[in-house]
Amino acid sequence: MAVFVRVSGPPNSNFLVGYPGISATLPRVEGKVEIRPLTGVTSPVAISLVRICLQRRETIHPSAESLTKKHLGTPRRDTTDVVGKELLLFRCPAGRESESVVLMDLPFVLFIPFGRGGEESNRRIPPASLQLPSRTAETFYELVVTVQQGQEQKKYAFPVPIQRYDTLSTFGMYNRPESNDQTVDNLVTLAISLPRWSYGPLDPVSVYIKLSPNPDWLSKAKKVMIQKITIGIEEEITYNPEGDEPTKKVTRIAKHTSNIGMKLPEAGYFTNLGLVFPSKELRDPEGIIRRGKGAFPMYSVNSFTTTGTLYKIEFFLIIKAHLSSARDITLRQPIVVCPMDQQDCKEEMDAIEQAAKDASHVDPHNPMLPACTIIRANDKDALKALGWTMVGGQRKMVIE
Repeated sequence: MAVFVRVSGPPNSNFLVGYPGISATLPRVEGKVEIRPLTGVTSPVAISLVRICLQRRETIHPSAESLTKKHLGTPRRDTTDVVGKELLLFRCPAGRESESVVLMDLPFVLFIPFGRGGEESNRRIPPASLQLPSRTAETFYELVVTVQQGQEQKKYAFPVPIQRYDTLSTFGMYNRPESNDQTVDNLVTLAISLPRWSYGPLDPVSVYIKLSPNPDWLSKAKKVMIQKITIGIEEEITYNPEGDEPTKKVTRIAKHTSNIGMKLPEAGYFTNLGLVFPSKELRDPEGIIRRGKGAFPMYSVNSFTTTGTLYKIEFFLIIKAHLSSARDITLRQPIVVCPMDQQDCKEEMDAIEQAAKDASHVDPHNPMLPACTIIRANDKDALKALGWTMVGGQRKMVIE
C-alpha cells in the first residue's frame, strides 16, 4: 500500500530552532514525521524502516548568465552532502519483513553542525541557502525521509531554508576599526580606516581616507595633483574554489566618485567618504512582496559573504586615488556582507540571547523527545485513531 508522508514542525514554530552559525544556540531541526495510508483511509500500510536526514545540495553553472555560453560552456555541476548525521526513526522487529501500521508519528531532532571540525565536511557549519540570478550558483537544504516497505524504498524531500547568523553587523568583532595603507611609487601613501566592516542592505558604508606625501621626497610629492577619489564595492564569486580550475567573476555593485582637483598639501589630505550598500527590491510595482520559493529565504541583497563547496562569495571595498604627476593608488579592503540590515541585526540580538538560554537546557547527546505514536493494524481501537469506528459491522466516521 502507498503511504502519505509529511514532516511537521513543533506547534506554532518553525522546523529550525536556534541560529545556525552560533554554537551557543545549538542550531537544530525539530519536528515529527507523520505517516498515514495514502489510499483507503483505514487500510493498514506495511512499514519496514523509516530514516531521516538533512541534505544539502549545491550546484554551479557559471555559464548560465549568457545564452550562448549556456549551451557551449561547462555544464551544471552539483554535489549532495548529508548535514550532520542520518537518524533511524523506526525499524520493524528482527525476523519480520514489515509491520502493519495505520498511523505513525515519529518525533526527531537533527543537530546542525556548529564547529569548524577541521576538514571533516560533516562537522563544518553549513552555508546559508542561496540562489543567485540565472541559477549560476545555489545551495539548498531538504529534509529527506526514507521509507522502506518490504523490498521497496522511497524517498520524500521537504525543503528547509537555512540562514547563517555569524555575520550580523551588530557583533562586536565587526565593530572594531580596520585600517590599511598602500603606496605605488613611494611618493604618496593612501591610508584608510573603516569604523566597522560588516554591512547589510541600505547600511551606510563610511571610510576615513588619508593621502600623505613621502617626507623624504617632499619637493616631488608637493607637485602631485589629487584629481578624484573613487570608492566602490566589488562582489567576487569564485566558482569551484577547491577544484582544479577555479574561475573568478568580479562585479562592481556600487560606486561613488568625489572630485577634488587640488595639490597634495604638505600635511597630507584627509577626507571621509561614504556610500549606501545597495539593496534588492522585494516588492513589485504595486508594493506587493512576491511569493518566495520554499527552499530559499527572501533576501534584500543579491548575494552575501558565504563559502560553500562549489563556490564562495567575497566582497571588497575598493578605494582608488586618481593622481597626476604620480601613479594612481588602488586599495582593496575585504569586508563582510550580511543579508540583514543593521536594524534587523539589532532586533535578532535579543532573540539569539534567549535561544542560547533555551539551548543551555538541551542535552545534544540525549534530547528529550516526545514518545513515538505507532498504531498497528491489530491494536485495540486502531480505527479510532484515524477517526473511524465500527457500528453494526460497518465503518463509520466518529463525530465527536
